[in-house]
Amino acid sequence: MKRFEELKNLVMGLESDFEKFYDKKNNAAGTRVRKGMQELKNLAQDIRVQVQETKNNG
Repeated sequence: MKRFEELKNLVMGLESDFEKFYDKKNNAAGTRVRKGMQELKNLAQDIRVQVQETKNNG
């Protein structure tokens, strides 16, 4: 569950940058959003692998 908390915290941490990018057209915030989404993708992949390993090992 620790990894799930990391995932939630990452998503919530990006909220202000999403608002700055889409509402205020702040390009630097867009860069932070892209970086955060890449981290989110990597974390999600790590979780998927961990779940599959746990499932396979019984």
